[in-house]
Amino acid sequence: MTLKRKVAVNIALAFSILFGLAATFIYISFSNFRKEEFKERLEEKALTTAKLLIEVKEIDKQLLKLIDHNTINKLYNEKTLIFDADYKLIYSSIDKNTAINWTKADLVKLNNKKPLFKEQNGKELLGIMFPFEQGDYYVLISAEDKYGYSKMEYLFYSLIITFLISIALIWTFTYYFIKKLLNPLDVFQQQITSISANELNLHLQENNSKNEINLLTKAFNQMLTRLENSFSTQREFTSNASHELYTPLTRIAFQLENIIHTEQHSETTLNYLNSINNDIHQIADLINSLLLLAKVNKEEMGKKFETVRIDETIFEANEIVKKINTNFYLNFEILASDEYENAMEVSGIHSLLLIAFTNLLKNALLYSSNDTATITINQISATILMVSIFNEGEIISQEEQNKLFEPFMRGSNSNNIHGSGLGLPIVKRILDYHNATIAYRSIQPNTNVFEVTFSI
Repeated sequence: MTLKRKVAVNIALAFSILFGLAATFIYISFSNFRKEEFKERLEEKALTTAKLLIEVKEIDKQLLKLIDHNTINKLYNEKTLIFDADYKLIYSSIDKNTAINWTKADLVKLNNKKPLFKEQNGKELLGIMFPFEQGDYYVLISAEDKYGYSKMEYLFYSLIITFLISIALIWTFTYYFIKKLLNPLDVFQQQITSISANELNLHLQENNSKNEINLLTKAFNQMLTRLENSFSTQREFTSNASHELYTPLTRIAFQLENIIHTEQHSETTLNYLNSINNDIHQIADLINSLLLLAKVNKEEMGKKFETVRIDETIFEANEIVKKINTNFYLNFEILASDEYENAMEVSGIHSLLLIAFTNLLKNALLYSSNDTATITINQISATILMVSIFNEGEIISQEEQNKLFEPFMRGSNSNNIHGSGLGLPIVKRILDYHNATIAYRSIQPNTNVFEVTFSI
């Protein structure tokens, strides 16, 4: 789960819980308020009925029933019982089909001068003691709070609907506002993802705000500056050191060749000089590769990409390799379809791609058992171009494949083969710069395959 989703979910969940607790508190509070209000109405009605029966002599039981049935403040399904001091029933408004469940123990409890209130059969019962001159009287009154419960039901459904609508709005708007608030973080992530090792000179856009994202951007830019300075120092040292070493080696090689070709030597001396000359050329090739790495990282970075045809680049690389070994033979196959416009064209720097494919063909020649290589160009789609280089020879072990593109890495199949171990790292560096990939696989029993994939 992404950060903005976690924040949105946590905030929305917190609001949901708080709103749910608030709605529950409102409902419980209103329920208690309804109960207390109805209790007061029952008590008021009970006292009024008792006073009319006991204090007003002109009112008998029948007249009191008539008053109870026609009073303005009549309670729904109201029933009243009045008892004297001896717990004898002296008045009842109960019909034949209804009843109030009571016991003498309920009346005795009223002597504590505490009202009795309970619910039974969907009705609410209130019992009170009414003191009078001739003695105490006990009143039991029962009724249904029809309108109170109706209001409670209305409140319940109102709170449920409000809760559901509010939760939906809270979750929707919380996610929207969090997404908008953290949008600079998404932009920051996209920008740092697009910065490669070849683009350390690029910096993220800063502003004058003091929020955490802008502070993070400034810190990241400072880190990029330090990395760029460090890599620049390293490249300059490699370039300068390689150049200083390459110049005297070139002079030594030139002098050795003059000595070999202009003077007469014994066979032993000549073999010895040729061996030294080969070693010097090998060291010169190594230094030249180091210079090339520095060039890929520094000099070519300022050049703009142009349209490069891969087939033409491979033909040029083939001519260069043939000058090294005239016996080298290249099988060439194009699988591109006419349906794709600008097939076999990529955006890049021609000189660098020429170096990459030259190194791949040199590698195929050096590790080939028959001085032959096969290249296929496959235009898989309008945006995907794959170049595969095949050669027959000893295949590379799985352990060595994982380190194949590391500098100075040479496999077990490189015995008695001159090389520096920098050819494939240079190829990978160039392809990385072109947002292309290279991968190795083997086909049993003895076929090596390098696959270069361009995303056009």
